[in-house]
Amino acid sequence: MACRLSLKPESLPSFLLAWLPTPAQWSLGLNCLPSGVKSRALTQLTNRLVCSRLNPQDLQFMQQRTLAIEVEDLGLRWVFCGQSGRLQALPDDTPSEATIQGKLLDLLLLASQLEDADTLFFQRRLKMSGDTALGLEMRNFMDQQVWSSQPQGLRILLNRLARLALAAQAARDQRSAGNKTPIRPASFT
Repeated sequence: MACRLSLKPESLPSFLLAWLPTPAQWSLGLNCLPSGVKSRALTQLTNRLVCSRLNPQDLQFMQQRTLAIEVEDLGLRWVFCGQSGRLQALPDDTPSEATIQGKLLDLLLLASQLEDADTLFFQRRLKMSGDTALGLEMRNFMDQQVWSSQPQGLRILLNRLARLALAAQAARDQRSAGNKTPIRPASFT
């Protein structure tokens, strides 16, 4: 009989969730990676998981246009350009025509479809600047994508990551609300 390990956020104790690294702590390690490495990895991942399932005409609106995605709490910025029905990541300091920015949790909720784009934008958890027509075209394009056509492993991974991030944030909020006194380091004298 095979034993399956199931790490669901609701099965983890809140004290453990509260000690998971925050996005700011993750950013320390991510920002040590060279920009080119992050851009190439993201380009390959995006094109393999999203663009490979599309008709090249679907991304025609992005042809030679630039769109940036900024993850505020990770300090990450990616700039994409449409080229021949694919998305190409450019250096992160490249100016973009439109920018969509938000916190990691909100972008994960959007990617996993646990939250609707309209809700996140109206609550100002996601922001759009620059050429808003291009940003809206991208948002509409993403809304039209059939979630079930994405690989099942990717859907499960995004769903679990989003739920884990939500549970960890709730546990950290609960811990900080309950601990009004500052924690002092132990004395070794």
